[in-house]
Order: sequence, then structure tokens, then C-alpha cells
Amino acid sequence: MDKNTGSSIPLKKGRGRWEIIRDILIAIQEDRKVKKTRLMQKAYLDWRTFNRYFEYLLNDGFLCNDEECFELTNRGSELLNKLKDVEDVLDQT
Repeated sequence: MDKNTGSSIPLKKGRGRWEIIRDILIAIQEDRKVKKTRLMQKAYLDWRTFNRYFEYLLNDGFLCNDEECFELTNRGSELLNKLKDVEDVLDQT
């Protein structure tokens, strides 16, 4: 966990699509329920980029909306676990 930001998402430039999706999912998992602006900040994304990925995750059933707060669905948790597995495999090479 980063002691300056309080997030386990490392600040990294040049993230790929799956890394951005993973970072959004991690940010939601850390807070359980999170508002959209806070989620964007925790994932270190600008508004345009965030909205593109956020809409994809929401429309495909990885996130659900509960009174202006968002949380992971079971499908979102499964995706996050798979993305973490991919990261672990890539770190081993």
C-alpha cells in the first residue's frame, strides 16, 4: 500500500487496457462501495479515460450501482481474480 495515497494501486505510466480495468476493480474492492469521482481518483485516471472503461464495466455487468455508489458484482470479482492471476504469471517471467 502506498503510504502517500492510501491505495494499493501503484502509480504507473503507460498502463495497458487490462491494467486500467484491474486498477478500477481494485479501487472498488478496497472501498466496497465507492462514488464515481473517488473511484476515478483512486485509479489515477483522467475523466475521459475513466468514463470509457467505467461504462464498459458497468454495461457488461462487472459493476452495479447502489444509490450513487458502485460495487463489484460476482462477475467483477471473478474478472479481478483472473487479471491478478495474469499479473502473477507475467511477473514470474
